[in-house]
Amino acid sequence: MELKGKKIAFLGDSITEGFGVSDRANCRYDNRLKAMCHLAATYNYGISGTRLAHKSKPSEKPRHDLCFCGRAYWLAPDADVIVVFGGTNDYGHGDAPLGKKGDKTPATFYGAVDFLISFLKETYPAAQLVFMTPARRKNDEKVSWEQPADSSAAHPLLAYVNIMKTVCEAHGVPCLDLYHKLGIDPNVESEREAYAPDGLHFNDAGHAFIAERLKDFLEAL
Repeated sequence: MELKGKKIAFLGDSITEGFGVSDRANCRYDNRLKAMCHLAATYNYGISGTRLAHKSKPSEKPRHDLCFCGRAYWLAPDADVIVVFGGTNDYGHGDAPLGKKGDKTPATFYGAVDFLISFLKETYPAAQLVFMTPARRKNDEKVSWEQPADSSAAHPLLAYVNIMKTVCEAHGVPCLDLYHKLGIDPNVESEREAYAPDGLHFNDAGHAFIAERLKDFLEAL
């Protein structure tokens, strides 16, 4: 894909919003991509704490319950590309079960990914839709500390990554596997200090990695 002159909308959570970045206008991954590829425009729809799936029990912070599926209505209609980057908060503090193949509603994670893809394709048919899986985070091989071990939402982060990849493949939607391909593992102390000091949110250098990986992925489409 030729990126020069394109308009890209980014639907995401705190990483897309730019939490942890010193200068969002220049160092956040979407704006880095804009500068590198001479994009015509970027539209940022990142809201911290948000999930793809619905949460049955309201969060202490209502803003966290502005799920991706509900916010999909907000995107700029002239976007040439839509990038969806989320799932880490579904793992971190969501209570929706993973669900199963064939789920179609945001009540489960399977259903949320399916619903979101279907809605975006129908509503923005001219746009190239792309998903990015959650990237690695500290202690991501364990069940989220907010989930009881017997909860239907208690799974390691990789379970969410694999579901996203599976549903995207079924719909023919390109999916960039940042969990395996970003090249940053916050479970390694030196990498955490260099790129994701709090174990989750990326700093300027981490966002540079995301921008480079996304650039290569989009250009290969």
